[in-house]
Parts: sequence; C-alpha cells; structure tokens
Amino acid sequence: MDEFVVYILFSKEHNKVYIGYTSNLIERFKSHNHLSKKGYTIKFRPWEVVHVEFFTTKSEALKREKILKAGKGREFIKEIIAQL
Repeated sequence: MDEFVVYILFSKEHNKVYIGYTSNLIERFKSHNHLSKKGYTIKFRPWEVVHVEFFTTKSEALKREKILKAGKGREFIKEIIAQL
C-alpha cells in the first residue's frame, strides 16, 4: 500500500520554508539537499525537515499541502518554526 507524506522543510540559513508531498520522503529529502541540480530548493540549502504528516491517498496529501500553503497553514508553520 502506498503512503503519501506532506512535509515542511526549513532553511535556517536563509529563513525559507518549502512545502511538498511525496511517496518517498527519504529520497525526496536527499534530492532537495544534495541531488537536484536545478529548482527552487537548491538555492536555499541546507534544509531540515521540521514537520511531516502521513496520508493513505494522494488526493488527501494534495489537499493538505494546499491548506498548508494558504493563510491558516502559514500560521501553523510559523508556530512550528518559532519552536525550533
């Protein structure tokens, strides 16, 4: 059975947040921090995973990702980062 993960990355060095979803968090995290040669996340390395949520369907994960990228989600993320 597939499992989908919504994750929040934070770059302390650049004070940046990245929100995404994947079915393989370990490989995706490696990609963000080491493997990728292009894209948004390479500019703000290193990243740390500050929050993860697990879902059984892709549609649930996408819905949650969208919420986190909106107003209430941004407030939730600010609270997480304030506790670091």
